[in-house]
Amino acid sequence: MTLLEIKNLKKVYTARFSNQQTEALTTVNFSIKEGEFVSIMGESGSGKTTLLNIISTLDDATSGEVYLDGHPLSKIKDKEISAFRRNTLGFVFQDFNLLDNFSIRDNILLPLVLSKTPIVEMEARLMPIVRNLGIEAHIDKFPYEVSGGQKQRVAIARALITQPKIILADEPTGALDSKASQNLMEILKAINESGQTILMVTHSARAASFSNRILFIRDGSVYHEIYRGDAPDEQFMDRITKSLKVLASRGEPNE
Repeated sequence: MTLLEIKNLKKVYTARFSNQQTEALTTVNFSIKEGEFVSIMGESGSGKTTLLNIISTLDDATSGEVYLDGHPLSKIKDKEISAFRRNTLGFVFQDFNLLDNFSIRDNILLPLVLSKTPIVEMEARLMPIVRNLGIEAHIDKFPYEVSGGQKQRVAIARALITQPKIILADEPTGALDSKASQNLMEILKAINESGQTILMVTHSARAASFSNRILFIRDGSVYHEIYRGDAPDEQFMDRITKSLKVLASRGEPNE
């Protein structure tokens, strides 16, 4: 079943003090099925972050539409948009976006607090997630008291606590060392294997190799995609790396 559908998406930015226009996205089309783990890759300035911002309703498209569960996101009323993001989308950012003056427990529970979820239900959701992520012993600490890898696990717990339809991850390994990155991607893969849909923007071939499908963006449009199939991580990563080299050389893929 198709969960996310992008139709003829276009984004043009107009300079504030002139009529100069920059086309960030050019007629983007693709869809993601429920339960998929899809990565978006491309050079800096290719439009991948703009695309993620539009999907997450943090930015508006110039034309085209994003459908989630068949519902057009552009039709969501302004007064409902915050609740939609909080209850339907799970966000994982490169810089964690945790509140330093909140305990880890309170950081994780914040979306539920804002949704006025009963305390009993909040606690019932919290404990299984923190146990699965290995941060149960840290929930009464503050973000500045734990490592970057643990902070990102907290961010994942916060994303999962609302039971979102899709997790949107923007360079989730960008601030982590190689060991913490590997651990994080293993966690995301396990979460996906439990049925959670994930869309991730990344520049890392190793991180992308944990996903099922890669979309490559160039000059604001999806120009190539590859599927994992039955390939193991290392083999899939090799294919990703070769595709990135083609992208960098401005050549055309053979696959």
